[in-house]
Amino acid sequence: MKMTRISYKLNHIQHYYGDKKVLDIDSLKILQGSITGLTGPNGSGKSTLLKIMAFALKPSTGEVWFNGRKEFVLSPRVRSRITLLTQKPYLLKRSVFDNIAYGLKIRKDMDNLENRINDALESVGLAHKEFAQRQWHELSGGEAQRVAMAARLILKPEVLILDEPVASVDAKSAGQIRKASLAAREEWGCTIIIASHDLPWLYECSDTRISIANGQIFSTGTENIIPPPYDLGKDYPVKWLGKEEDAEHIRLPPREKSDGFAVIQKEKVRISLEKEKKNSDNQITGEITSMLIEKSCNHIMTTVHAGDLSLNISFPPDQAERLKLLPGKKIILMFRSQDIEWR
Repeated sequence: MKMTRISYKLNHIQHYYGDKKVLDIDSLKILQGSITGLTGPNGSGKSTLLKIMAFALKPSTGEVWFNGRKEFVLSPRVRSRITLLTQKPYLLKRSVFDNIAYGLKIRKDMDNLENRINDALESVGLAHKEFAQRQWHELSGGEAQRVAMAARLILKPEVLILDEPVASVDAKSAGQIRKASLAAREEWGCTIIIASHDLPWLYECSDTRISIANGQIFSTGTENIIPPPYDLGKDYPVKWLGKEEDAEHIRLPPREKSDGFAVIQKEKVRISLEKEKKNSDNQITGEITSMLIEKSCNHIMTTVHAGDLSLNISFPPDQAERLKLLPGKKIILMFRSQDIEWR
């Protein structure tokens, strides 16, 4: 799908909660009809950014442009065009049918309502006959999230913003929500912005990926964020990978200022099945949690968990075959502290 027109343009966005700055974004553009994946550690500012882009939160400073016009919170021009689905579904205390119909009733758009609700339920894998008259409190967590998704899709929004939409649901519901979101782009060119820790899904479906840490964003695909907190009490900064006494740590390079976050490029990380005596001052134990072919380069994008840290690495298929790499396998990640950058 060719995308040239700009949907969003954010300029000089800053946002504070009290005295704490949680966002500091100089510029961000998102194209119409694109799928943008947003990653970053918890507390990095993802949800705040999505609320601002949904025009549900006014930034402390800066401008948000939508479809070529500077817009504001609760503007009637954007209220019916943009919808936000959060991790925790919010349903009205009424039937599934009435929850899904609510937005259309506000618009006074009631034509062919029964069939449209049937289609919306079908799009998220729920049978109209079984679910339409079910009450909100009779749904499981995954079913409630699918109903919340259907209530947004029936409006056919120009922009669908998803904030960790599958983080707290069962595997079947997660699959249906993923499928329905991609169908929205295919069927009516919906612009989709997804914040998720489900990195394989983001790598597979997104046209552009951006990462956020300490409220700052940068394009990603090659970088891994090593998120704070950092231990500055040693001769060199350290990132501990757990709270246990025997937890491993990452040695970080000296930094010149007190803020900022550490980043390691994907290609700077080597893998081995056992630790070596030289070459890398960082050698940490990790477990492969997912593997996905990157269509652009035919390499295998692999997510590795090391303590409470998640890193992405990439390598050719022949290396995976030689080392017998599969999800669940323990490996050693090796990289030099001098290859870590401060941003």
